Amino acid sequence: MACIEAKRHEWKNPKHIAQWMSTLETYAYPLMGKLPVNSIDTDLVVKCLQPIWTTKTETAARLRGRIETVLAWATTSKYRQGDNPARWRGHLDTLLAKPSKIAKVEHFSALAYQSVPSFMVELRAKEGLGVKALEFAILTAARSGEVRMATWSEIDIDRKEWVIPAGRMKAGKEHTVPLSKSALDLLRNLPKLEGCELIFPSATKENKPLSDMTLTSILRRMGHTDITVHGFRSSFRDWAGDTTHFPKEVIENALAHRLKDKAEAAYARSTQLAKRRELMDAWAVYCSTPQVSADLKKSNYDGIVNLIKKK
Repeated sequence: MACIEAKRHEWKNPKHIAQWMSTLETYAYPLMGKLPVNSIDTDLVVKCLQPIWTTKTETAARLRGRIETVLAWATTSKYRQGDNPARWRGHLDTLLAKPSKIAKVEHFSALAYQSVPSFMVELRAKEGLGVKALEFAILTAARSGEVRMATWSEIDIDRKEWVIPAGRMKAGKEHTVPLSKSALDLLRNLPKLEGCELIFPSATKENKPLSDMTLTSILRRMGHTDITVHGFRSSFRDWAGDTTHFPKEVIENALAHRLKDKAEAAYARSTQLAKRRELMDAWAVYCSTPQVSADLKKSNYDGIVNLIKKK
């Protein structure tokens, strides 16, 4: 499809392109595939969406967005004219139920932050590169893929920073992670394989990173069947919001989140590296000191800073 060919260069993940094709081929092509784009109207779009709108709501919502994108491209390319029949606001939202009202959004299951210090004790008693990768992910509040594909060239030990290139970031923007003493100590104790730049390489596939299932399997073997690796980012977010006085934009910046509020986003244009460094140091202290989990439930930023100084 010409539209997908035109847009494929903005998609970093080949899997995303395949998902686009698969969704359209499965649900849209049977009704629209052989029709000229200027004949596609609202009735046809609704007919395409309705069979899965309440049973496969997330898929249906993505399908609607993809149909809208294709038709918008066709309009700009002068293959059709008029309003986009797949647009949501002020149009399909009057004919179809709001997706969020149909399907409850399921977030990644997270370990309560109060339990993270004791979890870390249990984790550090185990061995293996996957264990170290999971610990590093928790200490940096990074996504699994960012950690598993990390390279030694991204690490600056002297500056105590990990610079993740834009191509590996969900937001498509380079992100600098301040490295705490715990994170740096972990890296210093890792072996470096000759000819391999990966920090956490697979033991079975040469020059390939650990698989996501490696980290998940560690959680399962530890008896945690109800949490995910990604969920530790939520644990970090909850801890920072509940027990520290760091501003929201600093916390969100540490997670490499885009702020939805334009005013906040403008205020947070700075990477706020110094404040994020304090935040990540505090998180590392919290994770590494089981007895502080109870002490910090009602503490404030000053209390955390004092803990850091004691270290």
